[in-house]
Amino acid sequence: MNFDYSEEQKLIASAARDFAEQYIRPNIMKWDETSIFPVEVFKIAGEMGFMGIFIPEEYGGSGLGYHEYIAIIEEVSKVDPSIGLSIAAHNSLCTGHIFYFGNEEQKQRWLPKLATGEWIGAWGLTEHNTGSDAGAMSTTAKRDGDYYVLNGAKNFITHGENGNVAVIMARTGNKGDSHGMSAFVIEKGTPGFTSGKKEDKLGMRASETAELIFDNCRIHKDNMLGQEGDGFIQALKVLDGGRISIGALALGISKGAYEASVKYSQERHQFGKPISSFQGISFKLADMATQIQASELLTRKAAQLKIDGQKNTKVSAMAKYYASETAVTCATESVQIHGGMGYSKEYPVERYFRDAKITEIYEGTSEIQRLVISRLELGLR
Repeated sequence: MNFDYSEEQKLIASAARDFAEQYIRPNIMKWDETSIFPVEVFKIAGEMGFMGIFIPEEYGGSGLGYHEYIAIIEEVSKVDPSIGLSIAAHNSLCTGHIFYFGNEEQKQRWLPKLATGEWIGAWGLTEHNTGSDAGAMSTTAKRDGDYYVLNGAKNFITHGENGNVAVIMARTGNKGDSHGMSAFVIEKGTPGFTSGKKEDKLGMRASETAELIFDNCRIHKDNMLGQEGDGFIQALKVLDGGRISIGALALGISKGAYEASVKYSQERHQFGKPISSFQGISFKLADMATQIQASELLTRKAAQLKIDGQKNTKVSAMAKYYASETAVTCATESVQIHGGMGYSKEYPVERYFRDAKITEIYEGTSEIQRLVISRLELGLR
């Protein structure tokens, strides 16, 4: 496989880089310190085609492939991982779920607004007591004629406060039954659908995370994606693509931390020479560069499998697992290379350090990725 960028992909990456430098970098510290979710930036991202990256043009998207998607997420995340996270979640989770599993009427109804950035999307699977054990969810959807009545809550939901529409998994059957969950599209303003607590997070502070609450929320059956009972299987397939997104996001963090470390180590002098000349520093940089290369190859292989229509569950899990662990390692080593200045907000590495950790947790923890990989390797269910 040749993973070198084509000329078109280089132009797309350059456009994403310019977008991040112009609209994101000047505001990073303000957004981080105040935990502001900059809605207006995502409107601009929509105008540039970054909110419907792999959505066909007929639905208002850019019609690009997964390698272009990785390039955009990576470049944005090198500047601000929290904005990269929100763009990734919007594309791969909410928008992607509707694109892959919605009927034509549903696609025409919601995708044009999402793909252009007019609307921001959320995706709800996680609940308070069902993190990795999604099958034990408590949110229910009870059939009542042509409607379903939803009751329950979702937490740690990206865009839970400012999202205009959400794809929600709710239990329509027995708890623990993989065919007992269904997926619904719910628009903001629907009676009984509200936002709850907004999380005050360690990192990714410009990416909004909040609770979603359903109190006798009536949803027409036409808002169901696929058939009743398909929700959990759909969610697993969506997460296969989502894990490629997290691989790209983590790759951006790793590269950002690495590039900052190279620059600082060449500028910082001790004992009459740049610290990059000392083996203790140069070997750290060598390890970081090697791990970044491996992360990129895994992430791009997962993307290619998805493009080719081949099963990508295992490689996507590997990419997400390895790239996220690499991001945490690179961010930690970057702080160490910067020494005391790495602990200061004067340099960006403390933010990479805070932002990186969540990549090992959301869309399946590193432990869950190991579980997926080992079961597939051993032929277990």
